[in-house]
Amino acid sequence: MSWKISLFIAILSLCACEQRKAATSHTSVSSPYLITAEELQEAYQNETIKLIDFRTKENYSNGHLPGALHLSRADIEDSTYAYTGMMASLSQIERLFSYLGIKTEDTIVIYDDVGLCNASRLWWILQNYNYKNLKMLHGGISAWESVGGKLSIEIPASEKSDFKLGKPLMQFYVSKEDVLKALNDKTIVLDTRTIDEYVAKKQKKGATKAGRIPKSIHIDWAEAINYASDKCFKSKEDLEAIYGRMGADKKDPIIVYCHSGVRSAHTTFVLTQLLGYENVKNYDGSWTEWSYLDGLPFETDSITTTNNL
Repeated sequence: MSWKISLFIAILSLCACEQRKAATSHTSVSSPYLITAEELQEAYQNETIKLIDFRTKENYSNGHLPGALHLSRADIEDSTYAYTGMMASLSQIERLFSYLGIKTEDTIVIYDDVGLCNASRLWWILQNYNYKNLKMLHGGISAWESVGGKLSIEIPASEKSDFKLGKPLMQFYVSKEDVLKALNDKTIVLDTRTIDEYVAKKQKKGATKAGRIPKSIHIDWAEAINYASDKCFKSKEDLEAIYGRMGADKKDPIIVYCHSGVRSAHTTFVLTQLLGYENVKNYDGSWTEWSYLDGLPFETDSITTTNNL
């Protein structure tokens, strides 16, 4: 064997070794609240598992996991407010799940097609209402299809049940009053919207004005997801680097918000369940509520208003 061939083989071996190191140096995230498509395939025919499809009605109608029930964000919102997006009441969730035939002892498995963003909102609500028996399908419906999972267009029949939640814990919840107090202490306020929303270049429907809550720092929720590919969470190392930009200790108080508390619910899941931050709260009303109420302080890249309350 010539020295050139030997050198070539050595280089190939070195490259392969480095690739193996790179592949093993990143730790996949894990949580009791995540279920893989392979795990779901083994368990989903269990009668105590209730699947919830959290995509659009059109996408659900075109094909969903067999037996999956459909929910939209409007189904888990309290419509009594003058603005949209607020968390449904405990009794509203109990009525909704009873209507769908979900029993208190069932295990709920939620999936969507947007990196578990919508699913995380329901996870967050149920956590606050002390319901822990749920999981989210990691990678969503595309993960299910990638392992050969079948889809159905059949709408499942269900018998009404008597679903009951526990005593509310509200451990991941803050109100506008809590946010106002936090502006005067060392609490980190994290804006999880897009950069255009953060700098007031874009105003989404439902907001009364563009801007952000004072002293907010910005990390887009979607940075946590392989959004252009499998829509799974990035590795733990990558997530630590992303949220390390906050400069926060794992015990520091953190309030997250977005437009209506959905994207920030996703970030709440990432911080508390995947990275071990211990004091993270999601502002339910988020920018939709904050922008609606006159007198609350806000910032853009050019102005800062003062609180007149």
